Amino acid sequence: MKHNLKDTTFIIPIRIESDDRLRNVITTCCFLLENFDTKVIIKEVDKQSVFQKEALPQIREYVEDAISNLTHIFVESDPIDDTFYRMRYINEMLSMCETEVVVNYDCDVLLPLGTYIQAQDLIVNDEADVIYPYGQGMWQKKIYATDQMVSDFLSNDCDFKYLESNHQMDNAESGHVQFFRRSTWIEGGMENENFKSYSPEDKERLFRFVTLGYRVTRIEGFVYHLEHKRGQNSWITNPHMQNNNALWQFLQTLNKDELKQYYKEQKYLKKYQ
Repeated sequence: MKHNLKDTTFIIPIRIESDDRLRNVITTCCFLLENFDTKVIIKEVDKQSVFQKEALPQIREYVEDAISNLTHIFVESDPIDDTFYRMRYINEMLSMCETEVVVNYDCDVLLPLGTYIQAQDLIVNDEADVIYPYGQGMWQKKIYATDQMVSDFLSNDCDFKYLESNHQMDNAESGHVQFFRRSTWIEGGMENENFKSYSPEDKERLFRFVTLGYRVTRIEGFVYHLEHKRGQNSWITNPHMQNNNALWQFLQTLNKDELKQYYKEQKYLKKYQ
């Protein structure tokens, strides 16, 4: 029996650059669609659709009827500019959503089943606006998965003991996944498209919604991160890092009213109004 997450949409921007990232995308989609009655939107931006060719057939075979809850959008990337404009893609998916709860979801992340249910309930019951569904500190389990580990996990009621057989504890702070009240995310400025590719936007997002006075809550539990190879769009080798860090340093100097004014003036927001 699936858990009811009908009030929630998961939005996941992807570029499948390696075999382990492909495995992770398949794993997270199968996990979400098999366990929850919910919606998942995948936006893939790349030279060609790896998801359509290699991931979707395996997901369809695993989740069967639930495949109708998955929306896949493919956009061919600029042949010259290899930047993965993550924040823009998230905003484009956010503008498509109609559910009260929208989840900014990393394709390499899993949470205990109860955490998803608790997060949705907190927002729907008007007890929170933004939820970080993991503890702050040593609450991340970095999973060094194999095909066999993932297969055992999915085949045995998603029992996390099959992933924990090869893991390392690490810090969790502001990335991975956040549950938002849709109206709050939009009102608070959506994703800042001035950050390009990999950047400190995770830290800025947390700073922003706390500073603006929204009810930001944590659920103290573990977040599981399926490790993967990293290219320039998912590591500090991102060529935009210097500008991104400068923007982050500037935004930290703003108080609540100044931050509100900054986001009110952002031109990218006009695309979604």
